[in-house]
Amino acid sequence: MPASEPVGELDARYSSATNPRLGAEAVTAVAWDEALRQLAAAEIFWLSTVRPNGRLHVTPLVGAWHDGALYFSTGPGEQKAKNLAHDPHCALTTGRNALTEGLDIVAEGVAERVTDPALLEEVIAAHEAKYGDHMTSPDGTFFGMADGIRKGEVLVFGLAPDTAYGFGRDGGVYSHTRWTF
Repeated sequence: MPASEPVGELDARYSSATNPRLGAEAVTAVAWDEALRQLAAAEIFWLSTVRPNGRLHVTPLVGAWHDGALYFSTGPGEQKAKNLAHDPHCALTTGRNALTEGLDIVAEGVAERVTDPALLEEVIAAHEAKYGDHMTSPDGTFFGMADGIRKGEVLVFGLAPDTAYGFGRDGGVYSHTRWTF
């Protein structure tokens, strides 16, 4: 499932390269290493799926980047699980809510359900390392999720991106990077 190392390119049509301003002449594609740092640090992702009737469904969730893929979970009766069973194409989005700083990332691809017990344990460990007390403390928001995964009460999906986009903002200098895997 893990994605290969992507090729990144700047899309000047949507970058400050076509709307020059101070500092924009040096705008470049964002390095994949920087995108990985952002994915690893992001606490919230937005999952976009399509319902069987074609309507979009967008919902926030937690996720962890591990070994070339973004992993997230859901209950088997939740709308996102139903949508993914019908059409596994989806997008995970994360970023900042600021006009002049940050990097927004959109990862697109096909979500695959994870059932391999060894991989599930790795994904559990990645979530627990990232979210700490939220997962491990009895007062935590997602306490018991690991046991739910092990019992099959919580479904885990992995998204190894086909394509990812980075929308950078640095003091009003904008970049649009496309990474192809």
